[in-house]
Amino acid sequence: MKLLAVETSTDACSAALWLEGEIRQQFALAPREHTKLILPMIDTLMSEAGLKPQQLDAIAVSRGPGSFTGVRIAGAVVQGIALGADLPVVPVSTLAAIAQDHFNRQPQSNLAFTAMDARMEEIFWACFSRNSDGLAQLIGEEVVTPAADVVFPQEPGYGVGSGWGVYQSILSDRLGDSLLGQDPDVWPSAACIVQLAAHDYASGLAVAVEQAMPVYLRDKVAKKQSER
Repeated sequence: MKLLAVETSTDACSAALWLEGEIRQQFALAPREHTKLILPMIDTLMSEAGLKPQQLDAIAVSRGPGSFTGVRIAGAVVQGIALGADLPVVPVSTLAAIAQDHFNRQPQSNLAFTAMDARMEEIFWACFSRNSDGLAQLIGEEVVTPAADVVFPQEPGYGVGSGWGVYQSILSDRLGDSLLGQDPDVWPSAACIVQLAAHDYASGLAVAVEQAMPVYLRDKVAKKQSER
């Protein structure tokens, strides 16, 4: 199996290849540089692997939630490559990628409370368990919510993602004894996107490019002062 993955939904920008189980990645923490960086990252990975797009089985994309602009950049890049090479697409949750990074680095952890700063005094929130394959599995649903209103299973887990850096006190108070620890400095990466996508592709979850829709969770980019 050969998969390419693209992730640009936050200040981090990355591309990754899955080559029969081996993962190669190009990653940079570079706010507002995604349009300049992502195509050279892809070109470098493909060139080093000696691959052309037509030799891939599918393309994985970080489908959100995240920055409106960032999610659109990844979608546009993947759409262009997939249409040109007639490839299916595997959409993967940005929040799942954050949880997967945590599970990869913390083998003793089985539950992640994932929070991304969504601006406007809200967070993108979801809870993930580690399944029998070691992969992040969603519990409940992904939401955009004030930090004080998060819903979580009454089981011990770790707080992961940028939302924990911004709303650490509120989230800690909300979770209480269910919180085992925190790691706010975890960014979504194409390596974790492609790790999850490999399982989804093998499970028949790839879709036609026109069906690979972004997930924003929030309909408005900004709120009027009266709505805040």
